Amino acid sequence: MKNLTLANITEACQGTYHGDECLLGREVAGVTIDSRKVEKDFLFVAINGERFNAHKFIPDTIEKGALCVVSHEDLGDTDYPYILVEATGQALLDIAKLYRDSFDVKVVGITGSVGKTSTKEMIASVLSQKYHVHKTQGNFNNECGLPLTIFEMNETHEVSVLEMGINHFGEMRKLSFTASPDICVITNIGVAHLEFLKTQEGIMQEKTQMFQDMKHGGSVILNGDDPLLSTLGPVKGTDPVFYGLNQEFNDIYATDMKPLGLKGTSCTIHLPEESFACVVPTPGMHMVSNALAGASVGYTLGLTAEEIKRGIESLPFIPGRNNIIQTGHMILLDDCYNANPVSMKASLDVLNMAIGRKVAILGDMGELGENWAELHRTVGEYAAELGIDLVCAIGELSKETAAGAKSPETKALWFETKADFLAQAGEILQSGDNVLIKASHGMEFPEIVEALENLSI
Repeated sequence: MKNLTLANITEACQGTYHGDECLLGREVAGVTIDSRKVEKDFLFVAINGERFNAHKFIPDTIEKGALCVVSHEDLGDTDYPYILVEATGQALLDIAKLYRDSFDVKVVGITGSVGKTSTKEMIASVLSQKYHVHKTQGNFNNECGLPLTIFEMNETHEVSVLEMGINHFGEMRKLSFTASPDICVITNIGVAHLEFLKTQEGIMQEKTQMFQDMKHGGSVILNGDDPLLSTLGPVKGTDPVFYGLNQEFNDIYATDMKPLGLKGTSCTIHLPEESFACVVPTPGMHMVSNALAGASVGYTLGLTAEEIKRGIESLPFIPGRNNIIQTGHMILLDDCYNANPVSMKASLDVLNMAIGRKVAILGDMGELGENWAELHRTVGEYAAELGIDLVCAIGELSKETAAGAKSPETKALWFETKADFLAQAGEILQSGDNVLIKASHGMEFPEIVEALENLSI
């Protein structure tokens, strides 16, 4: 891997090298924190998990051909090289920083309370019309995931689109220092992670720490429809580019929006010098906002209007994120990767565009702090306001969702477990239903999606 010699790695993570000094000039072939993924000449970084000590797997990695190990435990005299560091988690970030700086690529850093991954996919789809794009895979966006994503970069890449997820104070600087973004994108400031960041102002304070590590001459792209982000002024002497649905305030905006049911939304996107009509192929107004983020980054990096349009319209579907699945009996809206009150309501808005009976299968939302009950209840109330026909709430916290959803127009059912719901699903659901499935990641709702794909009605 470019520039990742054992000597450079040792210096980057301020470690102490133990082993044959003749190996210091050797480059590692890969970097991993998973002993099962070690291959010949890999570097294994021993990061302990909540339930295991990764250092116990070091002998296995050497057997598999690891060139070197990074450890925060003194391993004593060994017949293999290792680098002793104070903290292996920080060492992983330091090594990734060294590797990132070895490439002349434009890095787009994305953060926000809601929509990071779908916005990342939209931006990558747009930029791929002109550039060879590297991007975060799945949700590899935290202090371990971001470095592992960076290690997938190679010399053919021209742009890297990196998602950054945080939920505690102090985390953003670790990520942004490692990524050193040329373009900083913030999608919104919602109520996710209030348990740790306390207030929306606290969330914005932490998210905007990314600006400190933006490269000289970089760009900031913000959702101008967000009440807090819209108040931000110049960053390092440069005015932000604002995008959104409010054409009076934003630099890049959309008009003529026409919902096409679950097939998406047609609209006209306005750039500073020109405009174009397009179809955002995933339903929901929030996806139009994501398209505007993609258009803003594309415009900043010199794409033509035609290239931006093509990138928006060729957006691939992602399992668990507004993925439309047509079964033999129903249309499923698979948005079950994760959830918070803002994204729940956005997904209910999408479901409400459907033609026919509308069913929302909603699960618990995590990390909401002491107001969890009220926040779950407001989601149920919102479903009732929209006139969703049936809400099936699953999980202990979601009792409040069911309570909020009960109304003359909306039937609400509560189930303690997924198994309880699935045992009755064949009786509850009807042929022709439009079904939203959404919950926090820990609820493991893909199991419900899979079961409903094969459900006989």
